[in-house]
Amino acid sequence: MKKFIFLLAFVFSFAAISAQSKPDALVLYRNGNYPESIKICEQEILINPRNIDSYCVLCWSLVRNRQYAEAEVRATEARKIAPGDVRLMEVLGEAKYYQGKNGEALEMFRTYIASAPSNAARIGNAYYYMGEIYIRQGKYQHADISMTTAVYTEPLVDLWWTRCGYAREMAGSYASALDAYSKAIELNASQADAARGKERVAARLR
Repeated sequence: MKKFIFLLAFVFSFAAISAQSKPDALVLYRNGNYPESIKICEQEILINPRNIDSYCVLCWSLVRNRQYAEAEVRATEARKIAPGDVRLMEVLGEAKYYQGKNGEALEMFRTYIASAPSNAARIGNAYYYMGEIYIRQGKYQHADISMTTAVYTEPLVDLWWTRCGYAREMAGSYASALDAYSKAIELNASQADAARGKERVAARLR
């Protein structure tokens, strides 16, 4: 009996050590090691083809590694298993956005926003990308609304404030554009695009 208990304890200890020593794809992703994260996720999916968490980290890593077409393929593949997973909706929108598939990306981000909780981690990102798509399409008032929502959700991203200022400037809302550009510079004094934008709209308001 004592031998059995000792053997059982050894097995559990070995399993715990193995789990600790196994590379964590999400940690690798967060540390910017996207190729290694992709590799680990692919191995996990081979073992369990229905591992949606691995699919999500895989797709995030593929997007950050600029493998947009592959990210789209894998996210689409994963959505056949879990069509309601909001993480897959959002990352699929990103993959399509970076390939210039504006209409499809916009639809995916709308689906994500309609499906995800209001405090979901990437709500701000979705509104930001929607704003960029509207800028591409010349729909500057729509872009203003999306960018304003993005910076309201995450108010410390200077790039988003800069792009919000640009959308407002292009929509002819110069005073509010000045506010957005000023906020971007407040967050990042070296934000050159915001500085140039602020000069342009200030001249308009003189």
